[in-house]
Amino acid sequence: MEAFLIKIHCQEMNIKQEKIDNLNAVLTINMKPEDYQPRVDKAIKDHAKKAKIPGFRPGMVPPAHIKKMYGKSILVDEVNNLLSDSLNNYINEQKLEVLGQPLPKLDDKKEYNWDFADDFEFNYEVGLAPEFNVDFSSKDKLTQYVIKIDDETLESRIKNIRRSYGKMTNPDVSADDDVLYAQLTQLSPDGAVFEDGIVNTTSIRLDQVIDEKIKKSLIGLKKDDELVFDINKAYNNDAPKIAALLGIDETEAADLKSNFRLTVKNVNRLEEGDLNQEFFDKLFGAGVVTDEAGFRAKITEELESMMEQDAERKLQNDIYNYSLEKVQFELPDEFLKRWLKATNEKLTEEELQGGYQDFAKNLKWTLIENKVLKNNNIEIKYDEVFAAAKRSLDMQFRMYSPQPLSEEQLAQYAVQYLQDKENANKVFEEVKALKVLDQIKSEVTLDKKEIPYNKFQELVK
Repeated sequence: MEAFLIKIHCQEMNIKQEKIDNLNAVLTINMKPEDYQPRVDKAIKDHAKKAKIPGFRPGMVPPAHIKKMYGKSILVDEVNNLLSDSLNNYINEQKLEVLGQPLPKLDDKKEYNWDFADDFEFNYEVGLAPEFNVDFSSKDKLTQYVIKIDDETLESRIKNIRRSYGKMTNPDVSADDDVLYAQLTQLSPDGAVFEDGIVNTTSIRLDQVIDEKIKKSLIGLKKDDELVFDINKAYNNDAPKIAALLGIDETEAADLKSNFRLTVKNVNRLEEGDLNQEFFDKLFGAGVVTDEAGFRAKITEELESMMEQDAERKLQNDIYNYSLEKVQFELPDEFLKRWLKATNEKLTEEELQGGYQDFAKNLKWTLIENKVLKNNNIEIKYDEVFAAAKRSLDMQFRMYSPQPLSEEQLAQYAVQYLQDKENANKVFEEVKALKVLDQIKSEVTLDKKEIPYNKFQELVK
């Protein structure tokens, strides 16, 4: 496509746009002394009023003296400020949808005297947002999963709850799911105790041992029994887990090659709580559940309610991917890569190339979001952002305290939280994403499909 020019006289100076293609343009700003001189004169006078220079009374320094001493640096600052203001004004007036920020052209080699009489010319590259349409309809079909709790998941949850309210016992012999309280002693390759090696007493949960053969060897042990085992094999080289068991740092655990001698100090077993009325009342309140059938139904209900959130996250992710696949458009990739490098000085070329695709996907989704909002006249109101902040804070506080905060306290915390610009932007983007996803869900066809939880887990791995 041939480049073409758009020439406009802004309020301050002459700006020319050269459109290279649909996604790239160059803005050329021509600045004459009459454009910048009023700003420079004002800045010099302001500086003179505030300057404290020996030999002059405060506020009585002659502007000519300031110009002689600091004029060139003031000129540079004011030209840069005018340049920034003019660029922003031009972009707003022309309603240019730019991506990133304008970048000075690297091939410009103009040199100026900065003597208050120069004509300046500055060239900036800009990346333009692509033009595209978003058109969802009932012909677009996605699956909305309804998760049902399978027997295995239900029994596992019930077992964990019963053990949480159970009692600790000390059987003579270890069995599956027991905990061995044992001393681990590092051994040298010849089987002798490693001199100045690792010795640590810790609790070993048999249900966390990965290697089935080693796990089997740990069943049937009693107090003072000993065995030698390969701890890396037992935990499939899980350095954080091994480090925690041995009381060492993860780096050392990752390099560890030794076998260990395990000496049983005690066998601990957490017995499951009885399914009686006292147990039911502790869990759900007095009289809410009165028998095992009601207990199982209640746990199933709670699990499926939790699973609704998992299913919703899956649907949202599917909408995200489907939208990116359906709505096709290009980005000014080379410009955006230069912009990322320019605004992230520590970004290496390898990091840029490795992370650019994810950056581009997120940028494309943002553009799609904005188009959906515009097409449907959807607004994000402060009340919605405030309510979302309150919900988020409420969930956080409930993790640490069973006693919920009052509405007044939550409101106060939300006001404080949103005063931070980064927090406010984060919540705004969350509300925006949910509104866009809800709009898309209202336009496409959602085919509901029941699926057992264990099968659903395989889908999201």
